[in-house]
Amino acid sequence: MNNDDPKSKTSPTPPGRPDEPRERRPTGLPGAVRTGMTGPLRTGQTGSLRTPTGSLHTGQTGNLRFPTPTGSLRTGQTGSLAKDATVLVVEDNVSNFVLIARLLGYMGIHCEWKTSGYEVVEFADSLPHLDLILMDIRLPYEDGYGALRKIRSSPSLKQTRVVAVTAEASEEQLRKAREAAFDGFLGKPIDPDRFPEQIRHILAGESVWDLT
Repeated sequence: MNNDDPKSKTSPTPPGRPDEPRERRPTGLPGAVRTGMTGPLRTGQTGSLRTPTGSLHTGQTGNLRFPTPTGSLRTGQTGSLAKDATVLVVEDNVSNFVLIARLLGYMGIHCEWKTSGYEVVEFADSLPHLDLILMDIRLPYEDGYGALRKIRSSPSLKQTRVVAVTAEASEEQLRKAREAAFDGFLGKPIDPDRFPEQIRHILAGESVWDLT
């Protein structure tokens, strides 16, 4: 028998989509993520976020830290932002997250990140300080409404402001967000020109309910 017979060789791997990220069940062990790398970002790494150039896989959890610019921060009509303001962004879409995180970083606001509503209370409780949660509605494993209910039932987080940030920007969704006891509503796509002012108003204790 000819061992070189091509029929006797192992069949090649069938064509597929090897680069397609696979969802993983969250581990509940969020870690810091370093950017400036050229490959996928993986939890368990540590470092500071400056220029995101890699990719994230849905289902990962972690936190991103932006350096705070030195000098005073002027906020126009809403007064000065707290120097140590911290915002938790709960968002599974990488493009949306990177835009929000960059804008917060430019404002001098410390940014933390989670890709799912799963164990959001445990993650938030691990932070030394938290001023605001920007919560996507459609999230893997647990949506924004489920995460909000747990936040409101947490003694340490029930007073934390939680603002819905969603592409499902309609009057119906805005009404549902109000009924669910969100503190505000920002429709996607995020407007980079308006977003800083919206965040300043929210951090100043004002309600912002914008569909666009």
